[in-house]
Amino acid sequence: MNKNILIVGKGFIGSRLKEALDCAVSTEKIYAYKDAERQIDRFKPKVLINCIGFTGANVDECELHKDKTLTANTFVPILLADVCVRRKIKLVHISSGCIYHYDYDKDRPIGEEKLPDFFDLFYSRTKIYTERALEILSGRYGVLIVRTRIPLDNRPHPKNLLTKLIHYKKIIDIPNSISYIPDFIQAVKYLVKIDAQGIYNVVNKGGLRYKDLLSVYKKYVPDFSFETIDYKKLKMVRTNLVLTTRKLEQSGFNVRPVKEVLEECVRNYLKY
Repeated sequence: MNKNILIVGKGFIGSRLKEALDCAVSTEKIYAYKDAERQIDRFKPKVLINCIGFTGANVDECELHKDKTLTANTFVPILLADVCVRRKIKLVHISSGCIYHYDYDKDRPIGEEKLPDFFDLFYSRTKIYTERALEILSGRYGVLIVRTRIPLDNRPHPKNLLTKLIHYKKIIDIPNSISYIPDFIQAVKYLVKIDAQGIYNVVNKGGLRYKDLLSVYKKYVPDFSFETIDYKKLKMVRTNLVLTTRKLEQSGFNVRPVKEVLEECVRNYLKY
């Protein structure tokens, strides 16, 4: 077991990272500074990966549970950051790319240098609060902020995009950045190894149209059917956007185009 790394948060991302990194994961609730210190004293990590967060069944649930959302997405990460700064521990914070408005007719893929501007959802606001605070610390204290977006995995899970789309039946047809979890895990390993700091968009190159993913799925499951609809007809407040992977690529990491992972994803998904 890798005793140098501690993961806090045992949700979807935390569990996948624990398995891949073969490291400890803390399952203790963190409500106060002393709770975080107690976990640091117990595990004595050199790197702490924060996977604590709250999204609920979907981001609309965050509007109903504001205290839980603000605590998990803002208060706890900032508390952990201060403990790590004081103890000289590398903090890796798993963030979100769902923090921008995006105009498909005008905008290019969004880089890390652009200030977040999507305050329409409480979930997005809590993520922005944290990212802005940790970015200030990153230059001096080596904090790494890893943005994930719409996780796509090669195994079934309620948080997996493919699992969700299979059950939705009706899908929007617009490109979106996604994080293919096997690639995401390799990127996190790489960024920790090179002691990267600051913000990184950790997504696959290009935008995924959901119909492309489900078309691959249908190839293996012929009885499956789905329908595409105009995303504007949903009348739901959501972020749809494409992030650039330029910074991650310039760091030396090989970023696969999203279209290259679809076959692999579906084939492995159907083995479970």
